[in-house]
Amino acid sequence: MFAAAQLTGSKPEQYAQLAQQARGLLHGERDRIANAANLSALVYHALPALNWVGFYFFDGRELVVGPFQGQPACVRIALDRGVCGAAATSRQTQRVADVNAFPGHIFCDGASRSELVVPLFARGASGNEQLVGVFDLDSPQLDRFDAEDQRGLEALARIWLEASA
Repeated sequence: MFAAAQLTGSKPEQYAQLAQQARGLLHGERDRIANAANLSALVYHALPALNWVGFYFFDGRELVVGPFQGQPACVRIALDRGVCGAAATSRQTQRVADVNAFPGHIFCDGASRSELVVPLFARGASGNEQLVGVFDLDSPQLDRFDAEDQRGLEALARIWLEASA
């Protein structure tokens, strides 16, 4: 049985601890759904002020909700909509301090005030990077995510990609 350890120290130290926990949790498992479920639960319970943590997977046309922690979510997101769509199409992490100020934001949970979405790309059989989906975190706090959070969560997304390859 896996038990997450309490995070201590500075924010970078906490993310290093969380990355170590994620590696241990995902070690030896290749199934992307199982790994997404466990990583979502780990992050949701480890980090403060989150109301949604989860994955949306690209099905070839749009993003479809995958494993998550939090309130029920929007099931499908077009690539030209919302923060998740912006991350997927721009190939860049989107860190939004106030979702109400983000043009086209999709209100799946009215309690969400800020959001961070990490795009997930992996090498396909052709050798080209292909969109796998996005790792999405919402907070009921304005401006919840800073540059340290972004770096830490991007590192966790890489750990998930490597484990699930």
